[in-house]
Amino acid sequence: MTDREGIFAGDDPFAIARHWLTEAEGTEPNDPNAIALATVDADGLPNVRMVLLKEIEDDAFVFYTNYDSTKGNELDAAGKAAFVMHWKSLRRQIRVRGEITREDGPQADAYYASRSLKSRLGAWASKQSKPLSSRASLVAEVAKVTAKHGTNPARPSFWGGYRLRPGHIEFWADGTFRLHDRFAWVRENSGETWQVQRLNP
Repeated sequence: MTDREGIFAGDDPFAIARHWLTEAEGTEPNDPNAIALATVDADGLPNVRMVLLKEIEDDAFVFYTNYDSTKGNELDAAGKAAFVMHWKSLRRQIRVRGEITREDGPQADAYYASRSLKSRLGAWASKQSKPLSSRASLVAEVAKVTAKHGTNPARPSFWGGYRLRPGHIEFWADGTFRLHDRFAWVRENSGETWQVQRLNP
């Protein structure tokens, strides 16, 4: 048993995460859906970078990127990842760890189509994570793909989504005298019952 109440109450961690994000949308000055996404390379050396979380589903978290980027290569190779979502305005954070699969179908197409035209063309133009000789060469590449793909470009085959299905979610809130509140939700496999445990700060 736990003594969860208030902002920690509920039987669905994804519903709690959505509620916290909705609160943050009213308090954070920029990108309340930003997450620090961690991956590892072939040698086990971690990489971390900020990306934008685009959806909290009933059983997973979804974000988008270039599949040929460093993060894409590491996500595909490991099949696992972690992220932390931190809001200074709320003094809260959510930590998530789990398995990764691609979202490379109609859902990815729909999200790509919802982006601004310049962002869609930018996805075509950028060879993400690869060396770039100059900004001018990138601008020239944008002009080139604009001429080629026009005003309604299809989603590139090398660009799409990733879905993280967690086995571990931790909700953290700042406490007085650094006696923070932490609750870990843990399960072995997707679809299993979550085990919830209060953690020491």
